[in-house]
Amino acid sequence: MISGRSWDDWIAQYAQNHRNRWNQLTHAIGIPLIVLSIGLAILSVFVTGLWPWALALFVLGWMLQFIGHAIEGKPPEFFKDWRFLLVGTRWWWAKVSGRLK
Repeated sequence: MISGRSWDDWIAQYAQNHRNRWNQLTHAIGIPLIVLSIGLAILSVFVTGLWPWALALFVLGWMLQFIGHAIEGKPPEFFKDWRFLLVGTRWWWAKVSGRLK
């Protein structure tokens, strides 16, 4: 729960601005790339030469996000409320797990 709203409420609002199938596809690829890049960035503290991969995946993931929003014709939700940066991963998981159509 964030700010008195359930995760389902946040995900439902997020889904409202991600109806275009191409936007959903770019997010389905971009969100995991961003999450993976963050994990690799943390590992890069211990593994030499890993940070360029982390950076590349991070940039590619965000490029896909913005391409999807250009196709949808709507700005990203986090422009209005930064907390939507946390919701995208939950939305992705709901899509992948079949909880969200």
